[in-house]
Amino acid sequence: MSGAVFGRSYRFRGADEDSSSTVEDSSSYGEALRIILDRCIPLVVLGRKNLSNPWLPKSFRELYQATLVFQEHMTEAYESEKRTMMRNDKLEDNLMSSLVRASQANIDRKGSTTGTHREGLTEEEVYGNVFVYNFAGHDATANSLAIGICLLATRPDIQDWIAEEINDVLTGVESKESSYEAAFPRLPRCLAVVFETVRLYTAVAIAKSTGSSPQPLKLGTYTVLIPCNTVIIPNYSALHTHPRYWGHDSLEFEPSRWIIPDPHSSMTNDSQASSPHPVEHFKEPPTRNSPFVGWSGGARSCPGRKFAQVEFVGLLVGLFRDFKVKPVPLKGEDDGMARARLLDQIRMDTGMRLLLQMLHPERAVLEWRRR
Repeated sequence: MSGAVFGRSYRFRGADEDSSSTVEDSSSYGEALRIILDRCIPLVVLGRKNLSNPWLPKSFRELYQATLVFQEHMTEAYESEKRTMMRNDKLEDNLMSSLVRASQANIDRKGSTTGTHREGLTEEEVYGNVFVYNFAGHDATANSLAIGICLLATRPDIQDWIAEEINDVLTGVESKESSYEAAFPRLPRCLAVVFETVRLYTAVAIAKSTGSSPQPLKLGTYTVLIPCNTVIIPNYSALHTHPRYWGHDSLEFEPSRWIIPDPHSSMTNDSQASSPHPVEHFKEPPTRNSPFVGWSGGARSCPGRKFAQVEFVGLLVGLFRDFKVKPVPLKGEDDGMARARLLDQIRMDTGMRLLLQMLHPERAVLEWRRR
């Protein structure tokens, strides 16, 4: 995540590692982001400045310090990219460099603005975009990954299904040496797992507003005029599970619904012509009047959706190429009973804590084994 945002990669620290054991300055970014994400509700409710009051709990003051560290990191990265741009040096391909380009869009060569209307992003807007990207890219994707892995643990047949595709695409290639251009377009089954997970468990219910003027909403032969400044939150669960759009098994985890076999070929891509598997394509949801809005839709859809999809698929490739997963049976359970219990936990113990997530993931104990 930090590599995509700032162009800097840091050591991963597991949840069971003591943060004090890592003394490098680079650890402050990851630790600050972790604290902010874990305690984001008081940050939203009270605002950053109020968190520093000495009469508030210690955890709130730690949250305040974390926001300062994160702000310093963003400022340092922003100023570094600006200096690089002023020297006419090549900018790195990351989110911060893209936002810096956007922030300078209205500055001419003399350093003056091109008019009274500002076209580029302000510094505050750059920081806001970076934080939202970190928040959505870290927490929302992590929650979806947790649910997706647990869903796969209940379906060994789907694990075998995606492992077949992964090994077919990466024959003779190490996972870490594969490229996005060569591998990602040929992994529709893995992408189907991503979309099916998000269909059933949409992490973020994004609100929309009519803005400053009323907006017409057409319902069949009727048109309803929604007043201005009205906030609308679609019923994602109903839309994503309606049998009209998803069939009689709309409540089931079936990634194959996103796959379309190629009717003109019984073989896979030309580069893998020796493979016995048929060519398959991912069934993209329609761009208009779509029954799938997992990353919202329209001009203001989630800007990080592609990053989340690639990240999710990359993790599936890394895990399921050589491993399979199952829930650890409790005393008296067989594997089938354990899978049924895990599926029931996913359905009954998933709820909102700012984002949709498994409320007690520690109860879903999984066992990984080599294939």
